[in-house]
This record gives sequence, structure tokens and C-alpha cells, in this order.
Amino acid sequence: MAEPTVTFPDVERLVVDYLKTRAELAAATVDNVPPSGFNGTQPVVLVSRSGGAWIDDQRLDQPLVDLEVYGPDKTSAHALALKARSAILTLRGAVYGTARVTDVVEADGPRWLPDWNRAAANRYYATVRLLIHTG
Repeated sequence: MAEPTVTFPDVERLVVDYLKTRAELAAATVDNVPPSGFNGTQPVVLVSRSGGAWIDDQRLDQPLVDLEVYGPDKTSAHALALKARSAILTLRGAVYGTARVTDVVEADGPRWLPDWNRAAANRYYATVRLLIHTG
């Protein structure tokens, strides 16, 4: 008998779609690609899957998700990073198609990280591990 095909959720889209609903992030652009004309000084939260692993017998995906958080100055970027940090922790229990987020674990909290591609940028960087059970 053939193994059932695994349908993985688009983790970046799952996180982006969820964070866009959060009132505390309403003033920021949340996406997995920078907005047009982005120079690193706008309030932006960029979401990227940066790794993780699949556990077949548990039907569990464990993606690592990076959040790059920008603002007009270091203080504003830090404040937005703390809001994004708090918001992503509320992702526990979210359902996305046939996937269910069962846990969110902070792997590396927000830290200042200069953006060498954008001289004026103010960026904080964080990584979380999601536990996602698939249908």
C-alpha cells in the first residue's frame, strides 16, 4: 500500500496571514517579501522559513521561521519587534487548511542585526520554531 501524499502548508503564508490579523501590527506591513521602495526604515515585518524538519510518523512539521522587523529608528524597530514577538506566540492553536499549529517556541529572541544591504535600515531579527500537525 502506498504512503499517503504529504501536503505541507505554506508556513510563510500561514504566519503572514495570521500576523496581518493582529491589531498590534496594523501599522506595519507584514509579508514574506519587502514592499516596493523598501529601504529598511519603514515599519515592516518580513517572514521567512529558514529550515526545520519533518517527523513522518508523527505527521509533524517543525519549521524554523525568521522574523526581520524594521522601523524608522532603532527604538521604533525594537518596539515593533516586541509586538511581533508577542503576536507570534498567540499562533498556538491556529488552523490553516488541514494544518494545526500546536506550539510556538522561541529559538532566538529579537536581537539587533544591521542590514548590510540597506545603510539606513533599523532591523531586529528573531527565530521561532513552530510545531505543525498536518491532516
